[in-house]
Amino acid sequence: MNPTRPITNILRTASRTTRTNVSRPRSQRVVSQPWAHSRTIHQSSKRTAQAAAAPAIEPAIPDVPISSNPQLAFPCLDNVEERTQRISSRRSATSGPEPSYTSGKHETFRSAEPILLDWGGVLPSFDVAYETWGTLNTDKSNAILLHTGLSASSHAHSTEANPKPGWWEKFIGPDAPLDTNKYFVICTNVLGGCYGSTGPASLDPVSKQPYATSFPILTMQDMVRAQFRLLDYLGICKLYASVGSSMGGMQSLAAGVMEPDRVPRIVSISGCARSHPYSIAMRHTQRQVLMSDPNWAQTRGNYYSALPPHQGMKLARQIATVTYRSGPEWEKRFGRRRADGSRPPALCPDFLIETYLDHAGEKWCLEYDANSLLYVSKAMDLFDLGKEMQDSTTIRKRNNAGRLQDAVSRQLSADVCSLALPDEPYEEKESSADIMDGETPGSSSLGSTSEDLVKGMAPLRDTPALVLGVASDILFPAFQQREIADTLRRIGNRRVTHVELGEDRSLFGHDTFLLDLEGVGGEIKKFLDYLG
Repeated sequence: MNPTRPITNILRTASRTTRTNVSRPRSQRVVSQPWAHSRTIHQSSKRTAQAAAAPAIEPAIPDVPISSNPQLAFPCLDNVEERTQRISSRRSATSGPEPSYTSGKHETFRSAEPILLDWGGVLPSFDVAYETWGTLNTDKSNAILLHTGLSASSHAHSTEANPKPGWWEKFIGPDAPLDTNKYFVICTNVLGGCYGSTGPASLDPVSKQPYATSFPILTMQDMVRAQFRLLDYLGICKLYASVGSSMGGMQSLAAGVMEPDRVPRIVSISGCARSHPYSIAMRHTQRQVLMSDPNWAQTRGNYYSALPPHQGMKLARQIATVTYRSGPEWEKRFGRRRADGSRPPALCPDFLIETYLDHAGEKWCLEYDANSLLYVSKAMDLFDLGKEMQDSTTIRKRNNAGRLQDAVSRQLSADVCSLALPDEPYEEKESSADIMDGETPGSSSLGSTSEDLVKGMAPLRDTPALVLGVASDILFPAFQQREIADTLRRIGNRRVTHVELGEDRSLFGHDTFLLDLEGVGGEIKKFLDYLG
């Protein structure tokens, strides 16, 4: 018996199969694999319909000849194609932006006055979506401004108009941490968002088309200024407190620095005083994955009359979810368990943790506008309460002040973006040992405070502050909250409450602020009630 003969026969058969298929149209090609049913989406009439609807994203999937091992199935890719096909079908039957990006009924404040943004952009007018809970007292002194994380809407708690539970449902209400028997709680969707506030999906009043990527670059301070406009509209001259978690923790600090007389108390949970390289890097990868989606790349973000970049959004959300939760929690929830241990391993989601991430991305990829993710996450990267950044922003805004008048006369002009990648990629110039032994220019060691940050946060010297961090948080590590507390103490603030929840109290990583009512909520209530 010749042991090589079966392989020779297989190669000859594969060669004949390939030659036979080349001369036939794709729909008539012979598929001789016994496992061909697992890829029927690629040979069905649906495939042709999808190609007609969105030819730009039609992948070239070659026929696979007979081989020594069976072809793997890829249901995760099939699901992407099916989703694209469903969106294409809906678009052919409807008009207007798809999807509609909404979180339910809310109030809307419309500012007819233009706003000059920190990096020179101008919005001729803008909307701020907001919701409120509790009762504003007669002298309007009991208002708490609640700042959201990156992807949250103004719907922090259920309302009569929108009874769906909010993202901080248990933290707001009678006798809750934000006690509506005492406080009037206001939550907004941030400027740049997509849940009712003006953002990239909104219509530009000049072009009458969605802003898309002509929307101007934002900062945390721009978002806070828009919120202050809302407070002016509500007649609230002075807050009781500013409260925020994650990105909201950044805004809460920024609000206090910008207008310390208007913000007498600050709560910053799992936030930072300046974005650090790790979190910038993680958001960068999310943006790059999103912008690499053909539906985004081929339109340069002007996808509102076409297909949204749903696959890029799904992958970006999966990356984000990895940073939101913790290793200890996932070890307990998922371990190394597979979804179905009786089946052979697959390249699509197979382990329980993979199926969890896949579901998280799938659920979110059409609920949030892709451009809002780009702009809001970039604003987080740019956040820095250091004096040098504040001074340069003041100079830049003074130089751009004339653009406000241009906005009124609709004669807007803007700098053309001239950003270019460097000719030479970054190369490390120091060894790891050198970095550990000393400081690189312009940086500070972990656990120490920056002189630039001390000068920049000086307006908070007399502002009572609760700074809360979580040991299991990998996106905003606990050293960043220690940096806030240490900086506040260095500027002479004697009313700083710093709490760090260890892994014995919370295993939920960055999302602890959403889940730990006793640990996080209890500290908030204690801080607000003590000062009250």
